[in-house]
Parts: sequence; structure tokens; C-alpha cells
Amino acid sequence: MANSNCFHANRNLNLLPGPTIGDSRDMNQSTTEHFDVLIVGAGISGIGGAYHLQNECPDKSFVILETMDDFGGTWKTHTYPGIRSDSDLYTFGYGFKPWTGPPIASADEILNYMAEVIEDNDISRHIRYEHTIKTAEWSTHDKFWTLKVRHKDSDEQLTFTCGFLWMCQGYYSHTDPYTPDWPGMDRFQGAIVHPQTWPDDLDCTNKKVVVIGSGATAATLIPAVADKTEHVTMLQRSPTFFVARPNSNELADTLRQLDIPDEWTHEIVRKKILFDQQQVVEMSVKYPDLVREELYKGIREILGEDYDVSEHFEPAYRPWQQRIALIPDGDLFHSIASGDASVVTDEIATFTETGIETARGDLLEADIIVTATGFDLSVLGDISFTIDEQPLDFSDTVGYRGMMFTGIPNMIWVFGYFRASWTLRADLIAGYVCRLLQHMDKQDVQMVAPTLRAEDRDMELLPWVDPENFNPGYLMRSIHLMPKQGTVDPWRHTQDYWKDKDELPVADLDDGALVYK
Repeated sequence: MANSNCFHANRNLNLLPGPTIGDSRDMNQSTTEHFDVLIVGAGISGIGGAYHLQNECPDKSFVILETMDDFGGTWKTHTYPGIRSDSDLYTFGYGFKPWTGPPIASADEILNYMAEVIEDNDISRHIRYEHTIKTAEWSTHDKFWTLKVRHKDSDEQLTFTCGFLWMCQGYYSHTDPYTPDWPGMDRFQGAIVHPQTWPDDLDCTNKKVVVIGSGATAATLIPAVADKTEHVTMLQRSPTFFVARPNSNELADTLRQLDIPDEWTHEIVRKKILFDQQQVVEMSVKYPDLVREELYKGIREILGEDYDVSEHFEPAYRPWQQRIALIPDGDLFHSIASGDASVVTDEIATFTETGIETARGDLLEADIIVTATGFDLSVLGDISFTIDEQPLDFSDTVGYRGMMFTGIPNMIWVFGYFRASWTLRADLIAGYVCRLLQHMDKQDVQMVAPTLRAEDRDMELLPWVDPENFNPGYLMRSIHLMPKQGTVDPWRHTQDYWKDKDELPVADLDDGALVYK
């Protein structure tokens, strides 16, 4: 992985142009500033949204408010060893920016990619770093949002107003990761760390490490440290589906050998990957046992027929009921095969002074325990919302196309895909937002809010995500905080890219469910 300090120095040097007319930086911040659109978050969704906005709605003024001191979102927050994507960059990358690296990329490679988008499109002048939104208040009378914002370097409260609020802050807390309260944690004499808050000075060399968890984070971290530690153990309560593949794309390599332009290669490979993913999702529902065997086959090829795959890598749920983590070049399994890493599938009974005692009575000695146990959902960025002076209870709303919500005017929340790459939906929503803003201008209206039509008011309301279809722990723990979905369009939250890609670009903006004023 590239040297982080060198990367940031070069990136900041390239992306600090002088202020220009319409520049959202370096203004007198003692007064209220107004923008047509305010984007919350300078992560993958926010930067992509800014690109679409200034290309498709060039007359709109906008600002991006970012809590952290740099762009990147997830890829800025996480700094643990080996941090990488668990989706291929042909689909996780933007549709408008070709990806030319390996399918699975490190955080630094993704940040470099985003830096190029920011620099090539002069987006940096629109970003305000270290600006944390505390409250967001909508006024139907004024037809705009008022945001109270705190800047890190000042105790002064700043005020921004905007006509449209574009929530691109993601869906989990970047400051408070999820760690269960296990018995005896205070007894442990070593270090307990969460990957989301990985200490810069933590040295795993020749240490016994236990990583609690079985998701993509654990599968990424373990091979990154396994060759340095005395031993690393993955302790999981239950198994996760993994797929081991080479970190290369044969079709992309062939197209490049033929000197096909990067833009064409990106689009062709992207379409092929999405086609293949659709087949896998459909097969997972129709023929789950067949998909299981294909996934296990790749693991057995590395670990050997004598390894007990059934105990450690055969989940009780069907494939794609939770996300399938991609293991590039099978590195996790090679670490296990070499003896540098091992897997224990059991519950935690208690922490001890020297490690963990499992429910079966096994003692796992450790100098360092890593709690790769996921994160907590952050609803609307933990911002306090009011609508016409009434506090907003987000769980009382009904989602419109999975991005707008009844009773909340002029706001969209980018909530990406669980099974396909997050950015696919962020791109689709960005196109929808720009089309909606253009439509509002043509109609000479300043306000739009989803509203249940007469024929919708008696429909059954369901959880935001069907737990029988997708049920990761972070979502199930907080599903009661989320909006509801309906049983008919446009109130369903399908999480179906292959449906959205055809419908969202041409969705009727006068369907009767969107009420304009």
C-alpha cells in the first residue's frame, strides 16, 4: 500500500486552487450563506453527486459540507492494515471515470481515483472540510432548509441555507463503531482495538492476535498481518460466504492488449460484471445449493480436501442473503493454508487476562484482540431534523423509490446497494436529482415532497429492508429507526440495480406521488 503521508501531501498540493467567483470557500462566514443545493459528505457519493450537478445543472450553486478534514468518506475513515474494496472497481468506480487498476483496490488507490475526479472537474473549491451539521430545519413558508453548522477550528455557529438537501453522508457512524459488551473485557491485559479506529502506532509484529468477526473487514485484515504476527486467529460466531478469485479481469486485460480505449474497456467490463452478478443473484434464489458448492469449491482448492470447510465456511443462510465477501487471489485462505492464520467457530464466554475463553472452553491466547464486529447505523448523519418546527421521526416516513421520504420536502438520501456496488445507485440517484431539479425549474416550483396518493393510503407498510431477503446485523439492530416501505411502486425499496437502471432514468416526475409547490 502506498505511503499515506506522501499521498496526502501530493493530493493536497494539487487540489488547492485559489478562490474564484462562486467559490464556496474563504467567504465571510459570520453571515448566512445560501446555495441552491447543499451536499452532505465528500465521500464517493458526494463527489459523484457534485460531478453530475455541475455537468447537468451548471447554473446551480452548491457547496459540499464534510465533517472530516479531507475527502474520501469510508476510505478516509478506515486505516487498518490491508484496507481495500470488497466490490470490483469497475462497478464501484464511477460510470463517467474509467477504472484502469486491478478489480479490487486498496484505500489509497481509491482515494487517488477520487482525487483525480476532484481535480479534473474543479470540485475542490466547493468543499468545506471540518464542517459538522448539527441541525437541519425546513420551512414551507420560506421553501428552503436552514442548517446550523459547527466548524472544528472555531466555536462559532455557522448558518447555511439551501433549496435542496442532498444527503451523501453514508449510512454508518464514522466515529462510534459497534463493539459488543462481552464479559471480562476489563480483565484483558493486552490491547483491544476496532478496525475503524485503528491506532497508527499499533505493532502486530510477533504478537498473538485474535480477530473477532467473519465479514469483509476480518477477511481483509487477517492476510495483511498474518505474515508478521506469531499467529492470528479469526474467531467467528458463525460463518460467512466468501468467494476466492484472482485480482485481475481477463476481459479487461484482453481489451487493453487490443488497445481498446479506456472508456470503452471500462463500460464493456462493467456491463459484463453486472450481467454475471445478476445471474449469481438469480441462481442464489433458485438454486442456492448449487451456488454454495461453487463457492466452497474455490475454498477447497486452496485449503485442501482435508480441511473442515463445513464447520468454518458454510453459513446457515442462503447465498446473498448477506453480502458475499470477495477474497482477491484467495489471500485469506492462503494464510490459513500456510499455518499463519486459523479459524475458530464458537461463541465468546468471557475475556480473560491473556485472551478469550470460548463457550466450548477453548482458551485463545492473545496480545491483541481486534473487534471486527461491524458498525452502527447512522440515520441521516445523526443530524437533528425539524419540518416546519416539528421534530422529524424518520421511522414514521415512507420511502419513495428508496431515496425520498413522505413529509420531507426537497431532500434525497443516497442509500446504495447491498448486493451490487454502492456507487451504481449513487450514480443513478445523481442523474435523478439533476432531472428533478431541471423539472422543478421548468414548472417554476420551489418545493417537492413525496405524498401517499389516495390509492396508496391503505397499503401494507413493511420494514425498510425485507429481513428474509437481506439481514446483516448492523441493519437489523437499527431497522426500527428507518423509514417504512410499501408494497407497490414507487413506495418499494427493492435494492434491485437491474430494475433501477431501467426505471430511474425515465421515472415519471409527475406520477401524482410527488407534490410540487
